[in-house]
Amino acid sequence: MKKILLIGGSGFLGRALVNELARCCPPAQRASGHSDGFFLTVPTRHRERAKALIVLPTVDLIQADVHDPATLARLMAGQDAVVNLVGILHDGEGEPYGPGFARAHVELPRKIAVAAKAAGVRRVLHVSALKAAADMPSGYLRSKAAGEAVLQEGGFGLTIFRPSVMFGAGDSFLTLFARLARIMPFFPLASATARFQPVWVGDVAATLAQSLLRPESSGQSFDLCGPRQYTLAELVRYAAATAGHPRRIVSLPDTLGWWQARALEWLPKPPMTRDNLRSMRIASVCAEDCALPFGRLATPLEAIAPLYLAPAR
Repeated sequence: MKKILLIGGSGFLGRALVNELARCCPPAQRASGHSDGFFLTVPTRHRERAKALIVLPTVDLIQADVHDPATLARLMAGQDAVVNLVGILHDGEGEPYGPGFARAHVELPRKIAVAAKAAGVRRVLHVSALKAAADMPSGYLRSKAAGEAVLQEGGFGLTIFRPSVMFGAGDSFLTLFARLARIMPFFPLASATARFQPVWVGDVAATLAQSLLRPESSGQSFDLCGPRQYTLAELVRYAAATAGHPRRIVSLPDTLGWWQARALEWLPKPPMTRDNLRSMRIASVCAEDCALPFGRLATPLEAIAPLYLAPAR
């Protein structure tokens, strides 16, 4: 695997993976003709927003719409592998899922499958979600399962990764709670007892990179979790305290939490939706004997979160 098409490479996980793969072939090695390493093509609709990637010598940042089949076909030409990281957390209501989930999680993987097969791409890596299944209560998890299904029919070497919620610098999880703690005297929290097993984005990126180096991972799927489980209330309390703004948690009854989520859906970028509440009915945790693949040890949340949440001293 040398030439990699990275779809969603300008997002949170994408930036971590680009840096992980870029380290595999330092500029000095490229200049001397060293053959090891990856050469990445990263399409993005907003090139200016991803300009931090432009300076990386092994990255070709291209402004393109990957939802256009003709554009996707051109991007696939000559690639050894495709990595799909595209995902959204919020969408409107719909059955079996909303139109945004359908477009990002189902229609795009279907287009990727068609284009990859036509271009003769040998490997496809796809990031799904922990507990994705067709019978789940949320459109998010159902759409993620549907995306897996269309790729599994592609006829190429497919590896699926299902992480729990990811944390790290620039995340929209712990960072959101820390920012809200600055302005809120307390947290009225829906689904406070929902359980998560957060995994560091750096561990997920390293696992994806290792999979590209290991042909035996083709045809497999991996659940990715950190070393410890937490309730949502514990995570909110920890993020607020680490950011220097400890706050009291007020657990909302289910009915009140549902109305809170419905009201938040009117915001341009809602922090919570009714579908998110349905997702949290299912514990986002791995099996007791689950571990990161390829012998990697999961990094504790407490070793990373203070580095980007704690106020400057």
